[in-house]
Amino acid sequence: MSDWSPEVAASLDLYANGPELLRKAVAGLNDRQLRTPAPPGKWSVLEIVCHIADAEIFYADRMKRVLVEDRPTMFSANPDEFLSRLACNQRDLNEELAVITSIHQHVTRILRTVTAADFERVGVHSGDGPMTLAVLLKRIAGHIPHHIKFIDEKRPALLAMG
Repeated sequence: MSDWSPEVAASLDLYANGPELLRKAVAGLNDRQLRTPAPPGKWSVLEIVCHIADAEIFYADRMKRVLVEDRPTMFSANPDEFLSRLACNQRDLNEELAVITSIHQHVTRILRTVTAADFERVGVHSGDGPMTLAVLLKRIAGHIPHHIKFIDEKRPALLAMG
């Protein structure tokens, strides 16, 4: 929309392109490489992708609720608990990528219909306090690029193991 701030427009473009960036980052890695355990405190590539898929689900809910409700409450989520309790090691890379892609397409279509004023609507995060839709979008838009850095760091060693 023409009345969006340049930052909102850039965030939405980055968000819309996120799944393709992630697909490129994991391309060519085999199942063993995807599941190779990381050092303590670090995630495997598959765990990173599962984390992204899980976060997409609750961020989509947050953004939609901010659009619909008056100052909805948004609860914190501990990513380590999600990974340990949601069968990450049993999950499939292509299914996770499909979830991420589908959610991005769904939410992007919705967000492309809203006004600049809608991006100023507020939800209240249980840990971070009031947050606008624009801030939520900026956070989730940067989420995939943030994690791609970690995948890129692991990639040479993973490819070397064959």
